[in-house]
Amino acid sequence: MERHLNDVMLGSLELFCLAAEMQSFTAAAQAAGLNPAAVSRSVARLEQRLGVRLFVRSTRRIHLTDSGRTYYDHCRQALSLMREAESKLTGAQTAPSGLLRISMASPYGHYRVLPLLPKFRLRYPLVQFELNLSNRNVDFTAEDFDLAIRGRTPPDSSLIARKLEDAELVLVASPAYLARAGVPQSLDDLSRHDCLQFVLPSTGQFVAWQFRVDGRDVDLATPPSYRCVEDYLGMVTLARQGAGLLQTYRYIVQEDLASGRLQELLPAFGGRSRAFSLIYPNREHTALRVRAFIEFLIEELAHGPVSAER
Repeated sequence: MERHLNDVMLGSLELFCLAAEMQSFTAAAQAAGLNPAAVSRSVARLEQRLGVRLFVRSTRRIHLTDSGRTYYDHCRQALSLMREAESKLTGAQTAPSGLLRISMASPYGHYRVLPLLPKFRLRYPLVQFELNLSNRNVDFTAEDFDLAIRGRTPPDSSLIARKLEDAELVLVASPAYLARAGVPQSLDDLSRHDCLQFVLPSTGQFVAWQFRVDGRDVDLATPPSYRCVEDYLGMVTLARQGAGLLQTYRYIVQEDLASGRLQELLPAFGGRSRAFSLIYPNREHTALRVRAFIEFLIEELAHGPVSAER
């Protein structure tokens, strides 16, 4: 077989990936125990070999070009596969390792995923996490995430979605608000109350409240007295302070319901839920750390959160 890569080239690929991840030749050099000029020369050799620019250079930072991002994605996968193959053959390291970059919706992250991460790292201490908590859909290619967790599956057919759980929705308000405004007795009453609404970053639209009436699923648009943009948990704080009615996930407010800080409303129209799924690129080879985390989360969340007694 014709040899395309020598040891120097393999070293250049590793330095290129390191510089891309750190967005700095200097930081990459420090991590590799080299001087910045050596890293810069190594990347320049790659660019000359490929005939394309891999980085846009500025005085403070470097950024991947479109070609550089494509090349990085392939190089990172190739190097990861090489490390895994070497570990399996030598027996030196069979455990998942490396950096795992995850994007997740902020409420699901805070209440369902982040509490589990210490347990995962006790099992796999060689894995490190970089966590992005936001309510927007990420671009895997552009932003180089390994995984995302979303309550709505993106239509992109190049992504794999694996369901984690169905998160139950519940309508709540504080006792102080209900003492002031009255307790709604029907869905028609909701239009006469102060309602808290979240604006979806992807569409700029409100999220319709979801109920079940006589076995039928009903979506109801409620007039917002408060609109929250970006930070979903802001609505929960408002509800706790007596601002109005909120439909949210039971896992967020189950302790508030148990303590009486919030009260559940119209339970006869409840029972709706939203599915949360792991989303990741459809690649021929998935890193061991990614596979391990996928199976771990499915194992931990398959039965959903424990609901407070009604």
